[in-house]
Amino acid sequence: MSYKRIFTIVLDSVGTGAAPDAAQFDDEGSDTLGHIGEAYEGKLALPNLQKLGLSNLREEAIEGVPAVDNPLGYYGKMTEVSAGKDSMDGHWEMMGLPVTQPLDFFPNGFPEELLAKIADFSGRKIVGNRPASGTKIIEELGEHQMETGDLIIYTSGDSVLQIAAHEEIIPLDELYRICEYARSLVNGPKYTLGRVIARPYIGTNKENFTRTSHRHDYSLEPTGKTDLDHLQENNIKTIGIGKINDIFSGNGLDEVYHNEDNMDGMDHVDHVMTQDFTGFCFINLVDFDSMYGHRRNPIGFGQALMDFDQRLATVLEQLREDDLLLITADHGNDPGFKGTDHTREQVPLLAYSPSMEKSESLGIRSTFSDLGATVLSNFNVKGTGKGTSFLTELM
Repeated sequence: MSYKRIFTIVLDSVGTGAAPDAAQFDDEGSDTLGHIGEAYEGKLALPNLQKLGLSNLREEAIEGVPAVDNPLGYYGKMTEVSAGKDSMDGHWEMMGLPVTQPLDFFPNGFPEELLAKIADFSGRKIVGNRPASGTKIIEELGEHQMETGDLIIYTSGDSVLQIAAHEEIIPLDELYRICEYARSLVNGPKYTLGRVIARPYIGTNKENFTRTSHRHDYSLEPTGKTDLDHLQENNIKTIGIGKINDIFSGNGLDEVYHNEDNMDGMDHVDHVMTQDFTGFCFINLVDFDSMYGHRRNPIGFGQALMDFDQRLATVLEQLREDDLLLITADHGNDPGFKGTDHTREQVPLLAYSPSMEKSESLGIRSTFSDLGATVLSNFNVKGTGKGTSFLTELM
């Protein structure tokens, strides 16, 4: 074992340029970090990510974030092999379980047969039923829901069924119960969806509707053991922060924390870093994706990155000599690109420990599973066999 504690922070949707297979997803030209830098016209300030090598891993530096001569640690990129570009695909692949079979998605809306079952179970009519931006469909149909109590159901370019409900019209317990039922309908074999997502919101009219932190993701049960399971079975502590618990349906996790937002998530990270344990802490910060990527808001996205970068300073200060910090992403969601969906991009890979004596490139990893393989190798645990560890490259 080289490191006693490994912290992996997933900056949800922070891609770093189109993947080699981006054309298959109609995502050629996407570049989340690059387009955010352009939107800021040289004023994007990410000093801590910068010194870790965020621009060094790119062919072209992010505008305002030049490459540095001597990064603190190691830097590279990872390429996804999973069939989709959703959070579930990305996180499962990181933990040694690539999604090899495409999941169902419904660009023309869900089948009436499926909606009828949800309507019968809930006792509520359904409106929407099409791909849409969550904030836009709530703006369009939220007042109707307040008058009628109908369910707002919508989807996206990913394998998701989302149910939006005003918290004062459809209480959270009821919304969650409906989503749990919907989850039971899409576990295959006829329909197999990656996630069912509860999307509660508040407000009095379309001018002030706001989605709340009570979102809950109901993911497909992992189709096999993940690296989290293998760690747990070998008495290596596993901690999930943010939607990690939802993505893995609670499997393989000893301790979990729900995030109200990115800053709350970083509060949890600060707390866990005070604990003395041997194990792996897996963190997802979703605001980049849900608040700014899907809404195609590069300025808000950039501000969220700068806010994270400030909190990263504390993490770097708290790291112990035998800690390893990994920073990556699960897909792209380019706020400067067309549409409102995730984008098929390569993702950053930054690795740092205070004990490191040098800095080098980790190159372009051929699968996200290299991350999980590295974690397993560190704790001398055998896993799925997916991915190639880069542990011995860290010096």
